Amino acid sequence: MTSTETSGQDAPRYVRLSIELIAEITDEGALKAAALQQVADDEYLDDDERAQSVEAIEVDPSGSLAHFIDPVALLGDVPGVELASATWESAQTEFDPEDESWEYTVEESAE
Repeated sequence: MTSTETSGQDAPRYVRLSIELIAEITDEGALKAAALQQVADDEYLDDDERAQSVEAIEVDPSGSLAHFIDPVALLGDVPGVELASATWESAQTEFDPEDESWEYTVEESAE
C-alpha cells in the first residue's frame, strides 16, 4: 500500500494552522535594537521595505517583535510538508494573566 492509499482520497491537501501567542515585552530597548539590527542585516529587503520596517519598529514594539517571527522555522523540518503561504501580524493587546478567559483551550475540528 502506498501512503496515498493509506491516507485516503479525502485527506486534506492544505491545512490552515492558527496559532495565537501573547508575549510580554520585558526590555523594549533591547527588542528594538535587535529588530533594527535584523533589518539592517536582511539582504533581501529593498530600500522601501527597509524604510517601512524601520518605521514600524520605531512606532510600536509589536512592530519590532514581528521581525523575529519565522513561519519557515515552524515547518522547515517537518517531513512531507512544504510551507505554501504564511501571513502574520503583531499588535498590542490588553492582557490580564489572572483573567481565566485567557486560558488555553483546544478546539477540535468537526469530522
